Amino acid sequence: MANEDMLQDGAHRRVVRVGDTVRRPVQPWTSAVHELLGHLAAVGFPYAPRPLGFDAEGREVLSYIPGESGPHGWAEVVDDEGLCAFARLLRAYHDAVADFTPSAGTAWAVGPGAPGGNELVCHGDFGPWNIVWHGNRPVGIIDWDFARPAPRLHDVAYALQYVAPFRDDAECLQWLRYPAPPDRRERLERFCTAYGLSSTDGILDAVINGQREAAELVRRLAERGHEPQATWAAEGYLGELGRRLAWSEASRHLFE
Repeated sequence: MANEDMLQDGAHRRVVRVGDTVRRPVQPWTSAVHELLGHLAAVGFPYAPRPLGFDAEGREVLSYIPGESGPHGWAEVVDDEGLCAFARLLRAYHDAVADFTPSAGTAWAVGPGAPGGNELVCHGDFGPWNIVWHGNRPVGIIDWDFARPAPRLHDVAYALQYVAPFRDDAECLQWLRYPAPPDRRERLERFCTAYGLSSTDGILDAVINGQREAAELVRRLAERGHEPQATWAAEGYLGELGRRLAWSEASRHLFE
């Protein structure tokens, strides 16, 4: 085996780079994600890793997308250019996946299911940390573990939770790289316009409902023993999610 460069060294989630590939632990939904990534490769979507099968250790193998990701991404969505590029990337993904039909019985992290009605396969975890950046230009989307059938609004609301952001001023200034408290209403509208929405009606409720659903998903996966959710729950993360939800419900006026 060639040299391995550590990308993520969690107790239950060791992600490494080997040459121009990434090796990650297999999950029950990995085959579904590989089918999705295979579709994106087939339609020429350039911002997703390519699925390359499995290695001798049983890890999934994906193509490596060079650039900066993880905590670095928070700084890139603070200014308008990065925020709008982030929104346009989400729209480009949704357009690329709109005609994808998963195989019958496909199981995602949230359970089995296929898109119905106005649904498509959402990324499910579209936050700044899961974008690969070259400066303030997004060049890739990583960590597809939470892909699942849902309306487009699911990804839109999830992203807005982190880039409007639905966080108090202290967290924005201390952790999210804002030089001053953000104008959350303006940022929400700017993101939605860049994505291509003609209205922000229903967005605020969608974000708050999404926060509630995300906490429930973490709880369910933790109860099943999935990692890192089980560790998150043991360390009190569900309480943190509850506090964020309470802040959003009490701060609607900042977004309306």
